[in-house]
Parts: sequence; structure tokens; C-alpha cells
Amino acid sequence: MMEEPFLLQVILTALPSLLKQYPVGTKISKSQVYEAFNEQWIDIHVKNIVNKLSELRIQTYPKKIKSAFQQYCQDLAFEMFIQGNQVATEDISAQYKNNEFLSKLDPPRDTKSKNEDDEKSKMQPDTNDTSTIRTNIFRNAMSIKRESKTYKTKKKTTTFWINQIQSIAKYVLRKIGNNNYQFLHKSCQEYFAAQKIMLDIISWKPSFNANLSNQEFQEQFELYVPKLLINCKLLNEELEIIKFISERINDTNSKFINFKSRLFRIIDASKNNSNVSIAAANAITILNSANINMHYQNWENIKIPHAILDHSFLEGTILKNANLDYVSFFHAFLNKTNFTNASTNGVFFGEYAYLEGSSVVNGVQFSPDGSKFVSWSRDGIIRVWSTSSGKQIQCFQGHSNDIEDVHFSPDGLKIVSCSRSDKTIKIWNVLLGQQIQALKYHADLHGVQFSPDGSNVASCSTDKTIQIWNLLSGQQFQLLKGHTAGVSAIQFSRDGSKLVSCSFDKTIRLWSVESGQELKKFEGHTDRINKIHLSSDDLKIVSCSDDETIRIWDILSGKQIQVLRGHTGWVNAAYFSPDNSKVGSGSEDETIRVWDTLSGKQLQVLQGHSSRITGLQFFSNGSKILSCSSDKTIRMWDVTLRQNAQSIGGHLSHIKEVQFSPDSSKMVSFSTNNSVQFWDVLSGRQIFLLQGYSNGICGIQFSSDNSKIVSCSHDGTIRIWSTSSGRQLQLIHLDAKNVQFSPDDSRIVSYSGKSIQIWDASSGKQIQVLNGHLNDVIAVQFSPDGSKLASHSLDKTLRVWDISSGIELQSFEGQPCFKGAIQFSSDGSKILSCTSKAIYLWDVSSGSQLLLLKGHSGDIEGVQFSPNCSKILSYSWDKSVRLWDVLSGKQLHILKEHTGYITRAQFSSDGSKIISCSGDKTIRIWDVFSGQQIQLLEGHTGFLYGIQLSPDGSKIVSYSEDRTIQLWGTSNNSKIADVTETNFVKCIWRAGVQSFGLSMKDSIWKGTNDLTHQQRLLVEQRGGIL
Repeated sequence: MMEEPFLLQVILTALPSLLKQYPVGTKISKSQVYEAFNEQWIDIHVKNIVNKLSELRIQTYPKKIKSAFQQYCQDLAFEMFIQGNQVATEDISAQYKNNEFLSKLDPPRDTKSKNEDDEKSKMQPDTNDTSTIRTNIFRNAMSIKRESKTYKTKKKTTTFWINQIQSIAKYVLRKIGNNNYQFLHKSCQEYFAAQKIMLDIISWKPSFNANLSNQEFQEQFELYVPKLLINCKLLNEELEIIKFISERINDTNSKFINFKSRLFRIIDASKNNSNVSIAAANAITILNSANINMHYQNWENIKIPHAILDHSFLEGTILKNANLDYVSFFHAFLNKTNFTNASTNGVFFGEYAYLEGSSVVNGVQFSPDGSKFVSWSRDGIIRVWSTSSGKQIQCFQGHSNDIEDVHFSPDGLKIVSCSRSDKTIKIWNVLLGQQIQALKYHADLHGVQFSPDGSNVASCSTDKTIQIWNLLSGQQFQLLKGHTAGVSAIQFSRDGSKLVSCSFDKTIRLWSVESGQELKKFEGHTDRINKIHLSSDDLKIVSCSDDETIRIWDILSGKQIQVLRGHTGWVNAAYFSPDNSKVGSGSEDETIRVWDTLSGKQLQVLQGHSSRITGLQFFSNGSKILSCSSDKTIRMWDVTLRQNAQSIGGHLSHIKEVQFSPDSSKMVSFSTNNSVQFWDVLSGRQIFLLQGYSNGICGIQFSSDNSKIVSCSHDGTIRIWSTSSGRQLQLIHLDAKNVQFSPDDSRIVSYSGKSIQIWDASSGKQIQVLNGHLNDVIAVQFSPDGSKLASHSLDKTLRVWDISSGIELQSFEGQPCFKGAIQFSSDGSKILSCTSKAIYLWDVSSGSQLLLLKGHSGDIEGVQFSPNCSKILSYSWDKSVRLWDVLSGKQLHILKEHTGYITRAQFSSDGSKIISCSGDKTIRIWDVFSGQQIQLLEGHTGFLYGIQLSPDGSKIVSYSEDRTIQLWGTSNNSKIADVTETNFVKCIWRAGVQSFGLSMKDSIWKGTNDLTHQQRLLVEQRGGIL
């Protein structure tokens, strides 16, 4: 921010106004900040003008002055956008907008396709008249009550007026010549250009104001679309203008009420008119920038060439016969999307078909000329591939197992390899595919490399040494000693005179090859170092480590230049780009990250591998990365820097939990990056962002009256929030593990260590401390009437407490350690609990065990009563959900369709259905009576952490490792309990930008002959149908 003083000025100026206008915690858009800034500054200058002119007895109209100036700025900014530079000749419109009309709602848009031959009604005339004289726009803003008597008076008045108008302009404009102006900051130009484009769309009105049908409205609108400013030029090179416009889609101001639907109407208009393809491409790009879900749309025949649909959610959308030339689908969700006969010239996916092996791929490396690359794997096989075709050229077998490292010779004719298991170095002829030499060593080998002249080979080992071998004699002629633990990687300098190494001893060392002497030691990593790479000019080293960092070092000084942080697992690979401007890294966290070498800034995160990254290398032109993984695949990635047109919405890390409010109208979610987000269920819009935590959040819950949220964090606090304003109402200092409201919302229970705390919800004062457990408490639950509390602990007991007195009423002892949630029956007479192997039902009054249920072959994750308490469900790591009869203890059904362990299961509100989710990325709905699966819900691209049924029984929310939240509902808006084969459940909206890359499962691409061979392979691999 300090690098952009103007932006800092904008925020500081607008902040007081915004604080008055919006509750604390409200998400404020950049557009709203600029709007407040403009309002405030224009008002100040207009007031000054009015006061000065009143001294001259000149009557003014402040609102007209203000409106005229705003219009002038919009016209000038748009002119600059059209010209493509920051200097424009004035082009001033005198049009004034009618805000009262803007708030009138359009008729509902019909998402079904209409007859292409429908007649169109006549188009409204264009009212955007312009003037080239700047002062004319202000002429109607003032009138002179008293005529000036002399030329001197007239001249004085005119001069003063022009000076005042120019003084208003100065805060955003700078005159640089006759009729030429420049904005003081580009963001001002972008804001005003966005305003003009957006207002032009929402200001249109039909030829008469009677209630039109949707078809009649659309017909009139389609005739006007070619004249819209959004149809003048693609916005792709002006991403900030796109963002300014897209932010208005979710603006609560009533004048924007029709904006979203009109963008959809513009897209629909392109079905019948190729002359509005620019407008349609801009419209869909803007919608996508605002994270608007565009799934299950009927967009047959639309024309949106060059649209930016990165990260878009297009599940089930029909794009038959659409013009999708040069559209970008980077990381898009295209499951079940129909592309039949669509034009796809130059379409961009940002990913390529992967190569698959038979075992874990340990590494990859390009040949010196880049025409080939080699891969090596755990099964002892070395493969050589063609870079252009992706076809395997050679396969070398000879190592007994687990190849650690492979490198091409400088001339590309030979390959050297080493294996940890057979302790050998082997030299291979690439053309013939034959072994030509073998060197035996006494210890496990980790790395190997040819010298720059190809005459020698260096190797490194677990015995803490580096060996240098002469290939002609096959003898070792140098042994470098100094590391205090196994050496993990080595590399020669370009001239071959030096060698750099890294080790499990957390150091990097530089050696003289001739003398064998250690020249320098680099220290800084806090865990073992896995890989190193020298920059092409031999001036820097990049290293990666189990300490989850990448570090860049200056070779001459030995100093650390950068520490790159962002990975959430051990970093296994790091590599400079050919021009040394970037670093690529791969980690146990299954991501590849691209960094700027100079600044240390993270530029990209590439996701798609389903297991740890084992190796990577840049292509020779630096535009792509080749990577390999324990998932047995080799992948190619486009790393050309792309500006993101999409606003970042949702959580940026793994979502830990999502909960509905008791009235089902809101949701709250929290993630591993300490953020709590508050959502509107109907629209999927984020309402609040609750901030203040300095460490992970571990628990959250709504009060039963929907008015409050209680949360706790590892930062040692419990916080109570208002759901209407987002304000923090109470702050309690306690390192609690979880929190919960009592049924009447008067109390809050928390637990920490061996004790349980009861708090007054209004005052935040502690009422009771329940002591008795001999080890940490791991769960608590109020009885339905709030008079009792159940708790269980690592001390292998489950205890029941009287809330009023704090007295322990029952203790159920002698069982293995309980886990997961505990639940009272609806009448409070029984308690349901589980251990990893069994399910227990207890009688509260007597303390006796009523049932002991066993059957799962894997650890039990959770249990739940049916609504009438006649049945129990349990779910487990054995990939099954089981249904039990409470009266008899008999197992009624085993629900077995999931292919991953079950993370959550829940009864529907009437107990007739069960909803479950799993690590297999699916949600399944089951019939309780028959035990049969009714519906399979797919849509997440990562492990599903959980689901919850809304209290009114009409919606399901799911959240996943892919960082998205998805809301599901029935096709006719009924309850989930009423789901049938015809009344099925589908996704209503998705929040967040999905990770794990491009999704194409069950997408249809028949007749899309413009796809390249590589793209067709990619479609097939991702489950598309050609």
C-alpha cells in the first residue's frame, strides 16, 4: 500500500463514510470504496463552488453540478479505454440517469431456449448524445439571477467558474494539452470506465412501461444490445475494469437489481446475432469474475469468442453449436457440460494430457536440446519420452528397484542412473536402449550427474560422501568428505570446476572438484535438505527442505537471499527457470508453486496431482513445467503468467466445518487459515467475514434464535458475535477445544483440559466449572431440556452433570476411550456414544448399558439417533454406513457403495433417508426402509470433509478439500426426504474457487473437430466423451 500512495489516500478518505454506512465485518468492494471517495471529494468541491458563487448572487444546482462532473469523468474514462491509452480527447455526454426507474425489477429471465425465428420489436433510439466542449456540460447546473453590468464582471465570473470546475477535476484529472486529459491514477480511469459501461446496461428501458412478458422484454432488449457500450471492445486487457463492473453484481443498492440478469440476457442475445459476440463475451467474463454460478444453463448457439472462463462453474450447461473460439477454461468445472458441435479453435485449458507409468515416478529431466525427457520410477524402470508427441521412445531395465536419480550426458546421447537398492551407477546408450557401463558402490546412492564435458560422473550417498568417477577407467578418483549426514543431491557448475551438494545435515556445501576441498558452507534450513539447483549463471543456488521452505542463496557471499514460504508439506523439488527469473517447487502437499526469484512472491499454485510431487523441471523456453508424482503420472503445466480476472471468493485453505443457522437462511464456515465466513443461503453471497483470530478456529455454533454465533480458537479466546451486524459482542480468554450454546441460549459450555466451563451468554461471566475427569475432555452435549450435560474424556469415562448445581449425576466407566460426538435421545433418557470399534447406548437415570453394537471392520467415525430415536446409524473407515434397531440391537442394513471412508452421515428430518459423504468425493442419499441408494451426487474435486442437512430439511451443504462449499436441493424445491428418481437433488450454487484443476467428467465433445490431438487426449483422460 505504501507503494501506491494514491490508493492509500482513497481508502483513508473513504473509511469514515464506509464505517457509517456498513456494519463491522461487512465485505466492502473496491467499487464501493471508490464510490464513497468520489462522493465525498466531489461534495466538498461542489459545496465550495456553491458558496463562492452565492457571493456573486449566482443561483446554482449542486446536484446537477455533481452529476455533470461524474458524467464527464465516465465519458473521459471510457474514451481512454476505447483508445487504449491514458490520454484522451474530451467526449462529454449530457445524459442524466433516472435512478427511480433503475430500481424497477425486470420480468424473470427464462433460461429455456426460445424459437430463433421469433419476431423482434423495434429498437429504442440511442440517447447518448455527446458534446466536445467541456464547460457545456455544466451550463444547466447554474443560472445567473442578476445580469452582470460590465464586461469586467462577466469576465471575472466566467474566469472564476472555469477555475472552480478545473479545481474539481484536479483530484482525478490532469490537463496535458488542449482538450487532452489524463487521470491522476489509472484506477480512477478504470473505475469511471466501469461505471459508464455498467450504467449503460442498467439504464436501458423498453419502449413502453406496461408489464411485458419475458419474451417481449427480451426481444426489445436484444435489438438494443448491439448499441451497448459493452459491445464496443473486449475487456480482456483491462482486468481491473472487469473487476470493478463485476463487484456491482452483488451490490445491495437497489439500482443494481437488474444488472446480473441483464448480463445473462446479453449472452442469450448472442444466440441469434453474431454482431453482439463482443458484448456476450464481456458479459460472461464479468459474471465469471464475480464467481456467479453458470451451471445448467441452456446456452445452445451462444457466441462468446475470447471469453475468460477460468475457474468457472459450468456443470450441466448446454453449449451445443456455441462459438467458443479462444475461450479460456483454465481450472474450469465442466462436468456434464455439452459441447456438441461447438467451435473450439484456440480454446485454452492450461493443462495437458498426462503420461502414466506403472509405479511411483521419482523424477524427470529434459535432454539438453529439449526434444526428449527421461523419467525414472520406483519399479526400477527408466523411460525416455518425446517432448512433442508424448510417446515413449525407449525403456531401460536393469536396476533391481527404486531408481533415485537420472541425468542426460551433455551431448544427450547417454543417460546415467543410480539406485538406492542395488547400489549401482549405470550408463545407458539412448539411441540403442542398452546399458554400456556399470559402477558399483558400497552404500545407498541418492544422486548422480555427468560433468559438463561428459568425461566424469559424480554421485552422492547415505555414507555422507560425494564420489567422482572417471568413465574411461571406471575408477573413483575423488572422494569429498565433510557432510555429517547422508548427501541427498549434487550438481556441477557450468565449467565443471566446482560442485554443490546438499544433505540431511541441513547444510549446502560448495566444493573444488580438483582439490576436493570444501569452499563454502550454506546454513539456514531447519530440517533435512532434499534438492538443490544452480542458476544458469552459477550465481545462485535454490534449495528445498523438509522444513517446508525453499531458499535462494548467493554463491559469492554465501548469504541467504530469499525464503519462500507457502507449502504445507515437505518440499521435494525446486528448480530455476532457464532465465532464472522464476523458481518452481513441488511438495508433499500435492502442489506445484511458481515463485518470483527477485521478490520471493508466489506467482502460481498448480494443482492436479493426487499425491506428493517428486520432481519437476521447466521447459527450455520457461513457458511450461514438467512434473512427476507418487500418483504415477507425469504432467505438463502452462506457467505463462496470467492475470486473474476472477475475484477471490470463499476460503483460501481447507474448510473445516460449515453449519446452517436454525432458520436455514444463513450459514457459517471456517477454515484452516483462521477465517470465519457468513453466507446467505438463498444467493450464496458472502455477508460477513469475522476477523480477529490469530490462530486456528476449533469450534463454532449458532444460537437457537439465530441472533448470535459463538466460536473458539487456539489463540486462547472464545468470542460471541452478532449475526445481524458481524460485531463481536463478548471476548472470553480461554484456550477452549470447543463451544456450544445451551438449548435456551442463556449459557455457553466450553471445555479445556480436564475441566468443563459454563458461561453466561449475555455477560460472558463464568458460572460453573465442572471438575472430575482425570484426562482431557473431548466432547460435551446438552440434554434437550438444557438441565444436564454429558461429557466424555480420554480417561475412558462418560459423565452426566447437573447444570444448576454442577454435581456429577452419572459416570459410565470401564470402556475403551470414547470418540466423536455424543447424543441424547429426544426425551433425554438415553445417551448414544461410540468408541473406534463399538457403539454404546446408555440409560441416563440408572447408568446402565442398554446396548453394545459391533460389526464395523474399521474405526467408527460417528453415530446418530433417527428423529424418533427408533434407529441408530453409524459410519466408519470400513466405507460403510450401518443402520441398527434400538429396541432389538439388530443390524438392519449395511449401506456399501462408497469407495472411500465415510466422513459424515445424517438422517433426513423425517428419518426416511440417510445422507452420507466420503473421501471418494461423493455424496449419497439412501432409503432407510430398503437400504438402497437413491441418488449419487458428484461435483467436488477433493476429499469431502462433511455435509449438513438444513434444519428445514430442504437443503444439503457440503464442504471439501477442494476449498469449495456446495449447496444442494431438490429440483422442485421440496424437502430432501421427498427425493425420488424424478424429484432429484442437484447443486444450487457453489462458493469458492476450486482447487485440483480442470474437471471434465461426463462432458460431451462430439463434433468438436477443432480440438488439438493433445486436447482430445486430455478430454478423454478427464472423463469427457468425444
